[in-house]
Formats: sequence, C-alpha cells, structure tokens
Amino acid sequence: MPLDGQDTDNSTAHLPDLLALTGAAIGPAERLLDMARTRIRAEVTEAGKVSANQLEQHQTAAHALAWLSTYVESLRQMQHWAEQLETEGRLGETERLIHQIAFGEYLWQIYGGIPMSQGETARPQDMYLTQEDQRTLMVPEVMTLTQRGNTQAARLRLVELMRGNHGHATVGATGLDVELEMIRDQFRRFADEKVVPHAHDWHLKDELIPMEIIGELAEMGVFGLTIPENLGGLGLSKTSMVVVSEELSRGYIGVGSLGTRSEIAAELILCGGTDEQKSHWLPKIASGEILPTAVFTEPNTGSDLGSLRTRAALDGDTYEITGNKTWITHAARAHVMTLLARTDPASTDHRGLSMFLAEKTPGTSDDPFPTPAMTGGEIEVLGYRGMKEYELGFDGFRVPADNLLGGVEGQGFKQLMQTFESARIQTAARAIGVAQSALEEGMQYAETRHQFGKPLITFPRVASKLAMMAVEIMVARQLTYHSAREKDEDRRCDLEAGMAKLLGARVAWAAADNALQIHGGNGFALEYKISRILCDARILNIFEGAAEIQAQVIARRLLG
Repeated sequence: MPLDGQDTDNSTAHLPDLLALTGAAIGPAERLLDMARTRIRAEVTEAGKVSANQLEQHQTAAHALAWLSTYVESLRQMQHWAEQLETEGRLGETERLIHQIAFGEYLWQIYGGIPMSQGETARPQDMYLTQEDQRTLMVPEVMTLTQRGNTQAARLRLVELMRGNHGHATVGATGLDVELEMIRDQFRRFADEKVVPHAHDWHLKDELIPMEIIGELAEMGVFGLTIPENLGGLGLSKTSMVVVSEELSRGYIGVGSLGTRSEIAAELILCGGTDEQKSHWLPKIASGEILPTAVFTEPNTGSDLGSLRTRAALDGDTYEITGNKTWITHAARAHVMTLLARTDPASTDHRGLSMFLAEKTPGTSDDPFPTPAMTGGEIEVLGYRGMKEYELGFDGFRVPADNLLGGVEGQGFKQLMQTFESARIQTAARAIGVAQSALEEGMQYAETRHQFGKPLITFPRVASKLAMMAVEIMVARQLTYHSAREKDEDRRCDLEAGMAKLLGARVAWAAADNALQIHGGNGFALEYKISRILCDARILNIFEGAAEIQAQVIARRLLG
C-alpha cells in the first residue's frame, strides 16, 4: 500500500542520471569551501601563521568552516559509496533514494545554513562569503538536486521500501565486503539475543553491565580486536572495530563502549609503550583478563588537558601520585588505569605531563575502591549507564617507575594525542549504533501505533522523519568508514576522524529526538526504550571532545 500523499507510480520520487548529477555537484561545493577557507584564513593569520587569539575572535566563522568541510567530505564519501555499489551491481532503488536525498538536503543546507546545534546555524555569510560567491553553487546539477533530490515523494518511497526491512536500521547496502558483513551479523545476533532484552532494565536500575556479558565479549575477541596477533589480539582492522562498535551500541551504548576502554589503553601502549610493556599488558587486555580505564580529566580542566594539576613525584623506584580526577568510566571494576599526571612540577602546560599504567584492585558493590591511597565516588548520570562514572582522589598513590608509559617523562600528552584518531572513530561508530537504535524504535512504534484509524507511519511527516534518519545514518556511516580506512592505511586521519565524530554525534541526537517525537507522550515515559536512547545520545556531543572543541580542532587543521 503506498503511503499517503505519494504518487502510486513513484514517478516523482527518482532522479535520472543520478550519479552523474551528484558527481558534478561536488566540484561547486568544493570551490565554495576553498573560498571560505581563503576568506577566514585572511582574518585569522598574523605574520604568516594562524593566531590562536584571532581564531578565537573569529570562532563562529572557523567552526562554520569545520561544518562546511564536514559536509563536503560527506558528499565525497557518499559519491564513492554509490559509485562502488554501481560498479558491483548493488546500487538498488533504496540506495539511489538515500543518495539523492542526502545530496538534495546537504547541498541545500550548504547554501542556506548548516545546523551546528539546535540554536546555531552556519551560514555562508558567517564565513565571509557574499551572495556572488554563493552563485558558485548555481549550476544546473546542484539546482536539480536541491529542487528535486529531497522531496516528500522520495522520502515516502524510501520509507515504503524500509517497511520490508523487518525494523532493522541498516537500510541499504553499506558497501563493506563479505567478511565485515559477517562480523556485523555475528555481533548483531549477540546484541539482539544478549543485550537488547535487558538493556533498558540495566538503565532504569542504574546497574553495572553483568560480568557474564563482559566475559562473552572477551571470548568473542572484542577487547583485542585491533591488537596484533603476536600480542594476543585478533589483528583486525579499525573498520572491523567500527562495525562491532556500531552493532553493540545499537543494542546498548554501555555495551558498545566497553571496548573503548581497551581500545584506548591498547593504542596508548602500542604507540608509546616499551617492548616489555607491550608484551606484558597487551595480551591481558586482549583476553579480558584485565579491564582498563582512562583517567585523564580533572574537575576544573575539562578539555584543557594541558592544565592538569594531578602530580606524580618520583621517590626512588616509585612514583607517588596526588590529585583528583573526574568523569572516569568503569573505574571501580578496572584493574589498570591509563593515568595522566604532571611529572614536571615547574611546567604549566602539556609538556610536563606523563602517562602511567597504574594498577589497582577491582572493587565490589560494597567496597568499590579498596586500593590504598585511592578514593572514589559515583557521579549519577542521565544516560550512558552500565559502567558508571566516578570522581577519583589520589593521595600518595604509588605506581612503580617501570609503569611509566614508554619509560620517559614528559611524553604523556603526545602519547594521548596519538590515540585520539582511533577514539574518535570509535565514538562516531557508537553514534551510528545509537542512531540505528533510535530508528528501529521509531519505525516499530510508527508501524504499530494507530491514530485516526491508520498507522502513524502512513502520515508523511512521520515517514519523513524516519527517512531522514536512515539517510543521515548512511552519511555518517560512510564518513566513519572512510576515516577508519584511512587509519587502516596508516595515513594521518585526525581531520577525517574529527569530522566523523562531529557529524555522527549530531545525527544520533537528531535521530533520538525525532524518534521520541514519533512516540509522542509515550516517549516521555521511562518505560519506553526511546527515553533511554535519547539520554544516551546526548553524551555523544560531549565526550571524546565536545562538538565545539571538535570544530575548533578541525578548523585549525583546515586553516593551518
């Protein structure tokens, strides 16, 4: 049965010569981006270098540039995806609709304003572009796509096709190979059988994820996914990590995030550890024998890691660590902390920081922090539960000098920066999973809930919400896969990873918000899963670099 308001022959839903149209539309968008970069660079440059002060003064323009660049890269990656599927004979009607809607919407937003948040829009004039500059976009291909790409007919036809997908959120071919899709299927089944039936209860009761789940994840290799085989891991790609994180986070972000602790710790040790540290720690992390946690943030520093005050003083062959940390995930259960502290008391920036592999005794419910010279208290949170968040205090906490990562002081900040690419790629993957979960809940509710004698999904605005969720999930997915492939090829990808995280977090929040809207008043009831998904989605714009920090980092790379 066609959706209300849709032509029965669907003749207005599709664009002919689609890939030629979208391919030709990328060049004008790239030229507009180049113009914006040139204008903003002129404003923020002093003596041939980007001035931090001027960059802050022109922050709106710089962050708008970050979003514009993210959109242009998204269009490139969607074109790569569509062309690949066309070559393989897999570009079907669903994929074509996703592709044309994505281009139609994102090109219009480039021209009229890109949403950076609910109340902030990045417009061309914010980047010092004139009306004449914007005429760069006024070529026939762009005009066709903006006028006819994202139409109600196209969205309704896409949702009609989605209705045969049994509620699963992976709408359309992902473009991945058979091996990666087999990995997806394995972890999707695990999430559906072991996580989805219990996740909402864990959330409502604010319970830790059961150790049985952690044990099964360890057996499946989640904690050693990208650790080399000779060090106890599976030696798989970062792209496989993305797929696993997607599916586990689709079940519950807490489960999808369990692997993040191990990923960060493993990356730190692989990039900065000594041979002895690698051979000692990595097999234990890979097997799940030890659970790590990241201990970086302090109460008054947030993203300003260079201002950390926790200090580590060498006393013979032991460091004594004193200070406070906050927002430490899964801290009570952890066996080892990757702990960032200041070893040079005379320093006032990142150059005096060092990273430690600080061992602790896992706690229990009755005694969460039994390790001497260490205290902790739980931070109650809206969402992202299952591992719990803590404030930690250290008062002469002792760490053997052999546990200084790399064996050399002052390398901590540099070592941490080396992990940000992988961490942000994985966060983008978790965002995709949360968005998928929101789409599934929204779709199922819209199918089963009847109003005025028919299912909600037959109303065009409800269907359009679902269609745009599916489209933007695919855009975020392709951008994330691209960043993971760049990492797998050992190419610098902090820019790509940052873009994937920036867009993915916004997509997850939009999907959760729209899915809750579809639920109406029921979405506001704690008994419905979408209330949890909304809370879980909100954190994605904050951790691993808040959206504003992420945009700043991207802008510095673009302008430097």
